[in-house]
Amino acid sequence: MDAQLKKGSLEVCVLAALMKQDSYGYKIIQSLDEVVDISESTLYPILRRLEQNECLQSYSVEHNGRLRKFYSITDKGQERIKEYLLDFKELMNIYNYIAREVKKDVE
Repeated sequence: MDAQLKKGSLEVCVLAALMKQDSYGYKIIQSLDEVVDISESTLYPILRRLEQNECLQSYSVEHNGRLRKFYSITDKGQERIKEYLLDFKELMNIYNYIAREVKKDVE
């Protein structure tokens, strides 16, 4: 898969994981486990980038005597998901065109 396409898709996966409720790093990794294999070293730069781009915000909560950083999606993050879905729909139209043309050539 193209690295830029994968990078954008991972970012949107992280945002989608936060649609129903706020979460923290390890829990986000667990929720994405069935879709994509993502490590902490991949996730945390994505979270920082999304926060810098105002697609999510973070806050800390004390848990067992330690602070745990939680993330929540913003309106801008929700818009990013909508844009991604529209872009992906366009990409699927391109894919279907290519597949049809290749199929014609093979027949």
